[in-house]
Amino acid sequence: MNSRIRSSAVFLALALAIPALAQAGGTVPQGAKITVVTDQSVSSKTAKTGETVSGSVAQDVTSDGKVVIPKGSAVKLTVSSVQASGRLSTPAKLYLRLRTVTVGSKTYTLATSSAGRTLGGKGKRDAGFIGGGAAGGAVIGALAGGGKGAAIGAAAGAGAGTAGAAATGKKDIEFPAETKLAFTTRAAVAIN
Repeated sequence: MNSRIRSSAVFLALALAIPALAQAGGTVPQGAKITVVTDQSVSSKTAKTGETVSGSVAQDVTSDGKVVIPKGSAVKLTVSSVQASGRLSTPAKLYLRLRTVTVGSKTYTLATSSAGRTLGGKGKRDAGFIGGGAAGGAVIGALAGGGKGAAIGAAAGAGAGTAGAAATGKKDIEFPAETKLAFTTRAAVAIN
């Protein structure tokens, strides 16, 4: 009977000790990829540089075959660069940087790359609106009033094209909740 109790106690001690020993720990090397999922949305229209965004680690981060940061660990990101879309030539941009990760009850500061995007320039599109408006106005003006009418029509058409480009050109970037972003560590960090 005593040997059975002793065996049960040893088994129970091992069952409790093995998960504790297998918990995260080690070093996240420089150049390691950390993929996170945002918990909230963020937009280039309303975000401010330095604003905090919460999230979690999307998949285990391993080093030498050992889990260093488990999937689901809480992370804090910050808006590292943001610009709302302008009316004519300013494209929107939104970049985040992974700042901290919490493993167990400890929070670790990380140095990582930024992740995000910049919308392409709208110059060609806007030029099409403005040039098309000018050409259309010149044709209508020439039909209605000859050479002088063509000049007046071109100016009016260019103005209308500029107004059209300004009215339709504003496009901001939004990362909805549960957006996956990948970061690369710039320095190693020890996780205990």
